[in-house]
Parts: sequence; C-alpha cells; structure tokens
Amino acid sequence: MSARTPGELWLAARSVDAARPFLTSYDPDSDVRVEMSFATFDNWVAKTANMLVDGLGVLPGERVALALPLHWQSLAWAVACWSTGTTVVLAGEEVPEADVVVADAARLEEALDSGAREVVGASLHPLGLPMGDCPPAATDYTAEVRGYGDRFSPVRVDPHAAALVNGETVRTGAELLERGRQAAHRGGLTAEDRVAIITSGFAPLAALGDDLSQFLGVLSAVSAIVLIPSRDSTTLQSRLGMEHVTAVIGDPPTLLSQTDLRSLS
Repeated sequence: MSARTPGELWLAARSVDAARPFLTSYDPDSDVRVEMSFATFDNWVAKTANMLVDGLGVLPGERVALALPLHWQSLAWAVACWSTGTTVVLAGEEVPEADVVVADAARLEEALDSGAREVVGASLHPLGLPMGDCPPAATDYTAEVRGYGDRFSPVRVDPHAAALVNGETVRTGAELLERGRQAAHRGGLTAEDRVAIITSGFAPLAALGDDLSQFLGVLSAVSAIVLIPSRDSTTLQSRLGMEHVTAVIGDPPTLLSQTDLRSLS
C-alpha cells in the first residue's frame, strides 16, 4: 500500500533497507560526527512516539510545537508526531500555542510560560545526553525517552487532517506528502543520493522548507541526509567529499561552481 501520510512515508522508507545509513550530523558547537542508520533513527522515532502517547498523553489532532533548530532530535520529533497523528507546529520568533511544546535550553523558559499542558526540554547534545539542568516543571527529553519502547505501531491517520502548522499556513498530511514527492522529482533524487544541508550554526527547521518539503523529499526518494554546519571552504569541501554528498541545500554560492554537486535550494 502506498504511503498516504508523512508517518507512512517514513515507514515505507525505513522498510527498504533499515541497515543503510540515513542521517549523518555534525554538531555546530563541537563538530562531533554522528551517523544513524534508518533502523537507529527509527528507534528514536519509536521511543519518542511512545513517550508522546504514553508519557505525555497526546491524542491524534493535538498540537506539538517544535521550538527547536534543525537537528537530528528535531527531525525525530517531527516524524514521531506524524506517526502519532499529532500536528507539528513550527515555532517562529515566539513559541506558539500548543498542547505540548518541545524546546531547547534557549527557549525553555518561554515554553514554560506558553500555557502548554506539557513542556519538554531537548539538550540537542550530539550523542543524546540529558540536559542535566532541566527545570522541574519540564520533562528532560533524552533522560526520559530511553525508558520507552523500541517499537511503535503508528495510528491510522486521516491524510486530510492537519499535519503541519507554520504561522497562518496549515498543511494536511496529503499535502505534505505531495510536496515531498515534488521536491524529490525536482531534485532528481534517488536512493543513491546523499543530500547535505549546509547551515550556519543552529538553523531553524524551516531551512528544510517552510513545509519541510526538502526533508520529505529525501524520505520520498529514500535518500540519505547529512547535516553540516558551514565552515571555511576547505573544511566544507573536505567533508562533502568524505560524506560522498551528491546534492546540497543551503549551499554557499561559490561552492557549486567548483564541484559537480546539484543544488536543491
């Protein structure tokens, strides 16, 4: 059965070859490199989804605000939300109203003042270590999530229900799926591609498109994704070569003139 929602799209991508590398991430602060297979990332998705349902008590249709930058943890949260039938709300300059807010340390106090039923703090540590100084009123994501199950049976989600909110724009699961497929088609993506997301420091999730279509395009093509913070040209080109990158998003203008990489921006 073909995927109808972003959650089902993840299941389809994972089922092709769970042992394949899926996400490689360089930490903007420490430059620590983390590589996850489809199976490893799915483990984080499943644990997060179980935490959402069993720990935070979310129901399909409720809103989960991600006041997080682009990071492997924020991507795991997005997929977990879609797997549970909850609506991803992208945070702008302010933390939006939601039933649950997930925030990094810089926005945790604002999240606690947002009126959300539950607030979760994400350390964004490259290796998934806890926050350590998480306020008592918030849940420390990586300290708690490890206790939840490694498997999650996704709920059946209405593809025409809201799946993503960004400001005043609301997208259904079916719309997100179509936009992801269009992004994959425009970029000529295949399962052989490794797509680098080049950002300056901790970029917003919208670096993957205001509808996350660039991320969904990678899932549609069962490609791999590489998160690389922008560095000097020599370091950046060395990493792109080492990671066998074939396409880039958010590339510096001078880079593509020196390589045969495809630009998906």
